Amino acid sequence: FGSSYEEGKRIFQLQDEQIKLALLAMRTFYFPGFRFVPTKKNRRRHSLNQEIRSSLRKLIEINGRKCEDSKNLLGLMLSASKTDNEFKMGIEEIIDECKTFYFAGKETTANLLTWATLLLALHKEWQDKAHGEVYQVCGKHKHPNAENLSSLKIVNMVLKETLRLYPPALFINRTVTRDVKLGKLDIPAGTQLNLPIIDIHHDVDIWGANADEFDPLRFADGKSYHLGAYFPLGLALPSVLGRILRWLRQSWRLQWSSSGLRLMSHRPMFMRR
Repeated sequence: FGSSYEEGKRIFQLQDEQIKLALLAMRTFYFPGFRFVPTKKNRRRHSLNQEIRSSLRKLIEINGRKCEDSKNLLGLMLSASKTDNEFKMGIEEIIDECKTFYFAGKETTANLLTWATLLLALHKEWQDKAHGEVYQVCGKHKHPNAENLSSLKIVNMVLKETLRLYPPALFINRTVTRDVKLGKLDIPAGTQLNLPIIDIHHDVDIWGANADEFDPLRFADGKSYHLGAYFPLGLALPSVLGRILRWLRQSWRLQWSSSGLRLMSHRPMFMRR
């Protein structure tokens, strides 16, 4: 965003508190409209949201001018705000996207790497395949570069399957901005939609009878799925996935090249398969 970690530190702190309140809300009974009741927690949620948006607005104002002509994320969104087509973004939309990237960029990579490491420890055959590919493509003592990262097909398959089984978020919320017809449903503007990522990613009608099993072959040969069937990082974040995959490929490459260790694990009781 053209800003430093120190500039965004307060936003991270506020979002940490938001997460705790959100998790608390998900564990309690909810009835329509309750979020508008001025309880202590609801007032705090509203206050956190307002402060985060205000902080992001200031960051955009401070860094916006120097980012305007650059190719970083904020610069691209600011450029989109000046277009006159259907993709034009308003300042509030830019703030919403910044909130998403701040939230997704903090824990997503660490969580993905943790689950992927555990799954490889449980499936030695895939660990061996990925390990062999890394050495074959990059060599034993060379670091990966932009050219050979795209050649790590098996690692890419493993990471995508990990995101399918254990996405960073269990569900996402979206608010309909205009009247739309979805199949046989007429959905009016202002309707809040809850998209259950974890359920869709384990749907046997989409992924087959072994939907709960770890099978990277689902993504072999560059196979892709409908946007509504596979969206571990949300519906509009394909570039984020690409950056995370590149970072993780390099991370694994550096780990495996520094030792001859292999991952081993007993299957945790909470895992389905």
